[in-house]
Amino acid sequence: MLHALAKHAHWGLSIDCEGDLYVDDHHTAEDVAIALGQAFKAALGEPRGIKRFGYAYAPLDEALARCVVDISGRPHASVDLGLKREKIGQLSCEMIPHIFESFATSAAITMHVDVLKGFNDHHRAESAFKAAAVALREAVTPTGGSDVPSTKGVLNV
Repeated sequence: MLHALAKHAHWGLSIDCEGDLYVDDHHTAEDVAIALGQAFKAALGEPRGIKRFGYAYAPLDEALARCVVDISGRPHASVDLGLKREKIGQLSCEMIPHIFESFATSAAITMHVDVLKGFNDHHRAESAFKAAAVALREAVTPTGGSDVPSTKGVLNV
């Protein structure tokens, strides 16, 4: 799923993680998402000359996901994936919304991720990561200017 996120966001990504998987996948998945959010925020720097808002729909066969992001400096995530399986591969399905929440919080962005339709949980999850990737890529697209994209002239970063 992180490979799909990086691929469609056009990020170079290499992750090396040693976690406590002998307990469960919670801390490992959460810590990777936090580190990824921190890296995103650091790479972005001061949000000047970017679109700020991004949205995308991503289909995967019968599944369709939507993601809307705001590079706002205000961390918030609303995630509704409707997953029913216990796991996808070795990842607990309950962790997938938490990955988005942890990323958004540590990146200090607002992120809404919803799966609108689909019955295969793998397709639902993967389409959500792809939609998030494209929405993030759109939000950081340069505008050609150097202004802070806010009516207040400042974003809480």
